[in-house]
Amino acid sequence: MASEHIEQKLALLPDLPGSYQMKDITGKIIYVGKAKNLKNRVRSYFKSSHDGKTAKLVSEIADFDFIVTSTDKEAFLLEITLIQKYQPYYNIKLKKGTGYPYIKITNEKDPRTMIVSDVRKDGAYYFGPYPNVYAAEETLQFIQRVYPLRRCNGYQGRPCLYYHMGQCLGACFKDVPQKDYDRQIARIKSFLNGNTAKVKATLTKQMQVAADKEEYERAGEIRDQIRYIEATVEKQKIISTDHTTRDLFNFYMDKGWISIQVFFIRQARLMKREKRLFPVVNTAEEEFESFILQFYDRKNNVKPREVLVPAGMNNDVLSDVIGVPVRTPQRGEKRALMDLAAKNSRITLEEKFRLLELDNRKTVDAQAEIMEALGLPRDGHVIEAFDHSHIQGAEPVSAMVQFVDGRPEKNNYRKYKLAQDEGDHSANEDANTREVIRRRYTRLLKEHHPFPDLILMDGGAIEMNAAKDVLENELNLDIPVAGMVKNNKHKTAALLYGNFDQPIDLDPRSQGFYLLERIQDEVHRFAITFHRQLRSKTSLTSRLEEIKGVGPKTRAKLMREFKTINNIKAASVAELQAVGISKTTAQTIKLALT
Repeated sequence: MASEHIEQKLALLPDLPGSYQMKDITGKIIYVGKAKNLKNRVRSYFKSSHDGKTAKLVSEIADFDFIVTSTDKEAFLLEITLIQKYQPYYNIKLKKGTGYPYIKITNEKDPRTMIVSDVRKDGAYYFGPYPNVYAAEETLQFIQRVYPLRRCNGYQGRPCLYYHMGQCLGACFKDVPQKDYDRQIARIKSFLNGNTAKVKATLTKQMQVAADKEEYERAGEIRDQIRYIEATVEKQKIISTDHTTRDLFNFYMDKGWISIQVFFIRQARLMKREKRLFPVVNTAEEEFESFILQFYDRKNNVKPREVLVPAGMNNDVLSDVIGVPVRTPQRGEKRALMDLAAKNSRITLEEKFRLLELDNRKTVDAQAEIMEALGLPRDGHVIEAFDHSHIQGAEPVSAMVQFVDGRPEKNNYRKYKLAQDEGDHSANEDANTREVIRRRYTRLLKEHHPFPDLILMDGGAIEMNAAKDVLENELNLDIPVAGMVKNNKHKTAALLYGNFDQPIDLDPRSQGFYLLERIQDEVHRFAITFHRQLRSKTSLTSRLEEIKGVGPKTRAKLMREFKTINNIKAASVAELQAVGISKTTAQTIKLALT
């Protein structure tokens, strides 16, 4: 039943399009939606019966706001903007980046081929994105061996190692005719556009020859190369005779969950597929449209020439917002692919349901068990945990991990390099805690981001009380803080909580205790890993600084290419020269590190 405050606001809602924002008792936005008619849409939350995630959302709504727009299109755009800004818990959230690489032929006097994650307007040729990162890297290496352009850093007066290996046209010591580059680029473009039959036939023949000679390891390498090419550029399913780039979307919804399939059609073939599963609040059509709009709002997402969707969507509005035609296929191969995407959506969701019950017991219920043990609301979603790492107070760092409904949200992990502090160990722990808590939550305040429902400090009472002091007395924030305690075997034992640091025991056989162990181990692992990374970089830099003739630029080149001292030690003089240093310097480095 809606509160009196909400009932009064419902009566004032207009019959106009716009966006609405649902808030919890703290004023935090937990859901953003759009509506053709704000009055009807918002009232439906409080005047109809719901189950699943919608019921949980409604139970947490303490207030709402709305923004009226002139058109449905403006409502779509505003919804996208607000979701990206506030990242509400109950909304579908998509990452900004595609997460997939592209193969690029650079626009330079002496062009190169490379793997990149960004698509820029720089006159270069881009192919992709490719779903299999490793296959894309292996395919690039194949291209560089078979269709070489430039592999070195440019003119240096002598042939580079790659030239001797047949993987560079020789820009390192001569002017390469433009026609040579044009010929190779035409071959690479043809290959990446799917014309791989000749290459595969040649590789298959080489594989058979190697097998006949009982060179099985070589035959296996060639077999893998064929598979990488198939995973990256080979035809899958022909859908038409034209080469229009298309993205095809379809969905299936049941029991408050929506399953979405995205088919990427490139060079007249189905090149890759993505699938997404989300618990939803609104109708399937509304959630599906919201997904598509956010999908194309991500950074570096190259839009196709056409988007295909099932019947019943607002094709005109979607097309207007996305900027490309949005159509619904009625017959033929494109309609068959639409049906295939719907079938895959249903199968994916049915598999999810078989795992949901067990998964929820181990995550959501486990987190609720921790919250309940501390006397906090069971419906808390977000836990953030902190740990420090240092060597006798030197080179201190801190790390923060975030768990949402019992699952690690690794995109929200954070690392902090802390100020050096003299003094005893306990003083360091107090100062380190104050610094990291101050930095983390001052930033959330400034950026108007939501706060966690619980903060866990690894280390016990010192860290816990330092964190509470900063939050309450400096930042005026009321966020529960507990301390994670370990026993004499350095294993998770209990929680400290409250004004008197009283221990809160959890059943060591419970899912809540198991989750607490995972959180404590994860934040410790993350902090230690970060500290080791910094130490290895410092060690690498200091070792190289001791070598005469190795300046900052040379050190930077070596660190970028080889990462560790052991890799530099294992490299040959020729491999060291390949990063752009002289033979004398390379020999000096080898001698110094021997």
